[in-house]
Amino acid sequence: MSKGLKKAKLEALILELLGDISEVSVSSIALAAGVSKDGEAERKAIGRAFASLTKQGLIEPKGAGRSRVYVLKEQSRPKNKTEPTDSLPEQEIELSSKAKRLLEYISKPLTARIPVSYDQEFLRAYEPNKTFYLTTEQRGELNKIGQVEAVVRLAGTYARNILNRLLIDLSWNSSRLEGNTYSLLETKRLIELGEAATGKDLAEAQMILNHKAAIEYIVESAEEERITSHEVCSIHALLSEDLLGDPSASGRLRTISVGIVGTTYIPLESPQLIRDCFDLFIEKVNKIDDPFEQSLFSIVHLSYLQAFEDVNKRTARLVANIPLIRKNLKPLSFTDVQQSTYVAALLGVYERNNISLIRDLYVWAYTRSSQKYTAIQQSLGEPNALKLKHRTAIYEVVRSLILDRIPGPDLVQRIRESIKTGSIPEADQAAVFNLVETEFLNLHEGNIARFKVLPSEFQAWKILQEEIRA
Repeated sequence: MSKGLKKAKLEALILELLGDISEVSVSSIALAAGVSKDGEAERKAIGRAFASLTKQGLIEPKGAGRSRVYVLKEQSRPKNKTEPTDSLPEQEIELSSKAKRLLEYISKPLTARIPVSYDQEFLRAYEPNKTFYLTTEQRGELNKIGQVEAVVRLAGTYARNILNRLLIDLSWNSSRLEGNTYSLLETKRLIELGEAATGKDLAEAQMILNHKAAIEYIVESAEEERITSHEVCSIHALLSEDLLGDPSASGRLRTISVGIVGTTYIPLESPQLIRDCFDLFIEKVNKIDDPFEQSLFSIVHLSYLQAFEDVNKRTARLVANIPLIRKNLKPLSFTDVQQSTYVAALLGVYERNNISLIRDLYVWAYTRSSQKYTAIQQSLGEPNALKLKHRTAIYEVVRSLILDRIPGPDLVQRIRESIKTGSIPEADQAAVFNLVETEFLNLHEGNIARFKVLPSEFQAWKILQEEIRA
């Protein structure tokens, strides 16, 4: 076969063109592939692709000799075929012309789509800060709408300020994209109060609570400079806890073969190749300068690699938020993205290594998420610099006093003692005391997550206060 003319890609090109025009020939395919129509090797390669598709029953020849053309067999044509759609399934999302063509291809029946395996070149060909999935204009616009304020803050400050809302929004939306049936309100009660919805599968509650733990982990790690393999595996471990058939597979790169329902894509099988590609992903993602390019790159390649036995897409969605959280940009919570839309976009990556659909969806989804967090941002006060400086110490004082079930009358003295014996400089102790006292005054079920206090632990402390007041 001629260099650069792989049979699988030629077959995909043939089917793509037949989605737009009624017939193709050796010459038209050569032109589309960018090779000579007169070269013997090229004509033979294209001929083999035609022969393969004919044998599969997907196309049929018409005519003979150099006038021979190929058309789709009737049963391979999509039913009610129309011109390329302007939007993704069930969503009014503006698409580029390339994305429209891709959508038409992945909308065909499985039998009309080419079986493909993992292509290492898709990842290897990406050169950080030279290759871009997002255009210059798109990156500029996303950075503009993602900004919270002009002031430089500690990494993760914005996410911490909206943590309660982020925990609910991202946990719900990401779980919903996996088919989870919890409503937003049921998710809110589960996260804030620990109350599982009646009549729901326990695995659904576990999925949501796992998201909560993973998001908290990401926010707590926001000051780290790199996305490490340990961090990605830890996120997977948190997301997959008690959800895998083999508990030891949680947080571990897979050593078994996996399949994906509804696609012709076959992921890598070799554990060594999986490790090599995973390490290469980590290397490349950390070299990317733009946080949105980092984010989309993570969704594309973690989803495509399928590095873990399961929970790969969830892991990709949360890892995609790391660059945004660390730069104090509004997070990507996948607001209003529908499951069928997301699946369609990933199919384009899986089967064609084509990012046009997922890119258009990413830009739309981030714009929607940003609009929601803009409204939240307007209700937030100015971050307290001293609180940011001593955030960990403040949260630990609050947490320890709740877990120790310190009664209200003793709180003031115990707060003073905790601050005095801690690592807080003497010059800051009085102001930190006021901050801790304010935290206790504003404490409720909805904000205990940031103190790592369980609803049951908070409830026990709360009942003690009520008994003392009685």
